[in-house]
Amino acid sequence: MLRTFVNGKIHRLKVTGRQPLYNGSCLICPELLAAAGIEPFERVEIYSLTSTARIATYVFPGAARGEFTLNGGAALHFQIGDEVVVVSYRQERTFSGAACVVVDPSDNTIAQQLIYERSSTRRATPHRRRRRLLTGDV
Repeated sequence: MLRTFVNGKIHRLKVTGRQPLYNGSCLICPELLAAAGIEPFERVEIYSLTSTARIATYVFPGAARGEFTLNGGAALHFQIGDEVVVVSYRQERTFSGAACVVVDPSDNTIAQQLIYERSSTRRATPHRRRRRLLTGDV
């Protein structure tokens, strides 16, 4: 039996733009998508940390670093400044792991990366992944 598990997650992303007259989707920085293991045009669910809004849409790469724009109907559910969680899912027999990116909402850059792995006790356990910064720090 296939079950639905988290594939990738971007946590605490701040909405920086809204374009309700656009045909749909959301624009996310390609760096965040790659770090979370979310593919362009993949279906995602967006959960607000600011309100009760929860929607499904797809992601479109191309936002500049630090930008997160909601388009079409998705733009009607959120306000600029709202913090959200973007989650993608996959179907498999047992959980094989997931990537989680925690964002610094002040500038929408990566603050922390976690890898959720399946443990022997059947519970997912988060592990920090060290990230090499542009300055060369680890």
